[in-house]
Amino acid sequence: MTSKDVARVAGVSQSTVSYVMSGKRPISERTRRIVEDAMEQLTYQPNAGARALASQRTQIIAVVMPFDVALGATGLMAFIEEITLAARARDHDVLIVTAEEGVDGLRRVAGRALCDAVVVMEVSSDDPRAAIARELRVPTLFIGFPDDAEGLHCIDFDFEDGARLLVGELAANARVAALVWGSETVDRGLNYVPRFRAAAQAAAAAAGVALDWVPLERDRVEEQVRAVLAGGCEALLVTAHLNRVVHAVQEAGLRPGTDLDLVALATDVEATGFTVPLTAVSTHPRDVSRQAMTWLFDLLEQGSGPAQVQRVPASVTRRSSVRTGPTPRVPRP
Repeated sequence: MTSKDVARVAGVSQSTVSYVMSGKRPISERTRRIVEDAMEQLTYQPNAGARALASQRTQIIAVVMPFDVALGATGLMAFIEEITLAARARDHDVLIVTAEEGVDGLRRVAGRALCDAVVVMEVSSDDPRAAIARELRVPTLFIGFPDDAEGLHCIDFDFEDGARLLVGELAANARVAALVWGSETVDRGLNYVPRFRAAAQAAAAAAGVALDWVPLERDRVEEQVRAVLAGGCEALLVTAHLNRVVHAVQEAGLRPGTDLDLVALATDVEATGFTVPLTAVSTHPRDVSRQAMTWLFDLLEQGSGPAQVQRVPASVTRRSSVRTGPTPRVPRP
């Protein structure tokens, strides 16, 4: 079947069918429905190659996401799922670029016209892809903030405010141990780690709380938790290896919310999966992805837009893992 057949069944011109598919001209809702009904009746699927030539669009969004086999991609799957759903809702497919090519991978997908737009993930503080993104002709959106974000479109969860909120939940304690990302994450230079740390340390200092920064190493998590507990610390802020930390606390015969305070940077699903549900700030990966894709398609339709940094707001959900009592307010900048 061809668009000519669709036009015949719908009783409209072939150009009207083309406009319905491309969206290049306004078409009445009634005419659009008639054409779409005819396409469904004929099980018509536009030829992707012909459509790309006619519209100068590939209908593909590239996601540039370096993949570490040792670490896996579990933490990224919520992002990828929402990006894919948003793309399909706008009749686009997703091309995942996982090779460790750095700027070459970004040049390749854009330079060969393999996509209409690019999403850059796993952003490092000193990200070499930032410079190349400014030269690309296709809309490019970073999920994360490189240090040099000038001229870029960037969106991310507000890790800084998330840190302040979590410290605030523990500010009734004189001392807090932050059990955080270890060398496997820090060595990758991921931008959110220093952002979170600087805000947490500033919030603790403002509240008069001593903050012990404890990077958790994958092969020593339980040992490190035991050492922190043996030192008498009764307030834990956790951003990494959450299941293992909670298990180690329980193995020590302690109960969050009764014997110590424990808060986490964790999704709602993660935070509520324990015997004692955890007070937590979620990074909202699905919200970040949905807002990113809405913005990206706006850029595609408008052709351009002002470079800016957008933050998805943080909020804390209080559950049972913090002992009741007054929580001093941590000043925000």
